[in-house]
Amino acid sequence: MSGGELTLGAVLARLEEREREMTAQAETVREQITQLTAQHDELGRAAEEVRITRKTLLELPERNRPRRRHRSCRIIRPTSRSWRCSPRPTVRCGHGRSVRRWT
Repeated sequence: MSGGELTLGAVLARLEEREREMTAQAETVREQITQLTAQHDELGRAAEEVRITRKTLLELPERNRPRRRHRSCRIIRPTSRSWRCSPRPTVRCGHGRSVRRWT
């Protein structure tokens, strides 16, 4: 045998080493697939939630109508009795806002 030829034992040893390397690579790829599958599922759920939110928003009624004022915020015209007591009405509008003066 010349120096370039390999014995059967050496070939088998190289094949066994190569098999171990490929098995390790396959396991690494399997783990990556598991992680990517989990990410894929999570993104799918998030996309579904966004789709449902979008549909819900499209089904809401339009808000272009003018808003009604709260009843307690209408202009208060003083009666002659309250006018004599105070230059402005004593009643306040709701939510702590000041009274609108009558015109």
